[in-house]
Amino acid sequence: MGLSKSESSVAVTYRTMSDYLSSVAGGRVRKIAVNAGLSCPNRDGSLSRAGCSYCNNASFNPSYAFCRSGQITKQIEEGIRFSQNKGEVTGYLPYFQSFSNTYGDTDRLIGLYEEALAYPGVKGLVIATRPDCLKDDLMEYFCRRFGKDAPQLHPFLLVELGIESTNDDTLRRINRGHTFACAADAVKRLSDIGIAVGVHIIIGLPGENESDYMSHARKISELPVSTLKLHQLQIIKGTPLADEFTRHPEAFHLMSAGEYAGIVIRFLALLRPDIAIDRFVSESPADMVLAPKWGIRPSEFQKMVGTELSARIKCNLAENNND
Repeated sequence: MGLSKSESSVAVTYRTMSDYLSSVAGGRVRKIAVNAGLSCPNRDGSLSRAGCSYCNNASFNPSYAFCRSGQITKQIEEGIRFSQNKGEVTGYLPYFQSFSNTYGDTDRLIGLYEEALAYPGVKGLVIATRPDCLKDDLMEYFCRRFGKDAPQLHPFLLVELGIESTNDDTLRRINRGHTFACAADAVKRLSDIGIAVGVHIIIGLPGENESDYMSHARKISELPVSTLKLHQLQIIKGTPLADEFTRHPEAFHLMSAGEYAGIVIRFLALLRPDIAIDRFVSESPADMVLAPKWGIRPSEFQKMVGTELSARIKCNLAENNND
């Protein structure tokens, strides 16, 4: 995949998620995915029953979490056992991942969070949700328990918001049910009360091109965001997007891993450098992926990006030495 001379002219580095989490949690921690058994306004009829067109939660829900939905303590136990061969850590961050984890009765939600926080070794929480699911009473709890009104020694909280695109036409097309303005407001509301915010962006959504991707990088950089997950578009079986792809494959531009890596590098060049990159790619079970089928692990893709970034830096240094 090599870099053109113009692409190599700017050195790019990025902050890793492990570095970020170590700085806020006081040492190396591991996220443990849990399924709280919650729903989503885009599935229960509040907004829609169709869901987001690309989404099939089964594609990223660990088996131990899927079969023990709502049993938070047991899921944490199983998740720690499942990941114990990944090295020593100083603590854990239960990751409320499936569906919208601030959606539902506030007392029930707080009970689930507090059950997770009570587990030995837990340093805080990561809660994934939608930008339009942040009720005032829950925000008050976040502020008191984790934010600017919390005691000096308090658990860490990262709220991850699915933004997916900064383009409202795209958000309508994929049936997100909210605008980018709603997402930007949610980021600011959380930041204002002292809560760290992560966002998700999908690269390759139908109708978007490189100009849109670079616009995403600029717009995200203007928000008080701490972390970012990038995902390549994966067309997952059992989703409305899979049906659309089957009927009209010509409407989709499916990138190779190399093409996507080049876009990621150019995206990073525009992204605010203090934003930690949680991941570059999503990984779903191979039998659930309709397309594209890259056949590489996220760690391999990260090495690919790292190699290209090293090449960019070396090229930039060589050009400077020749000036």
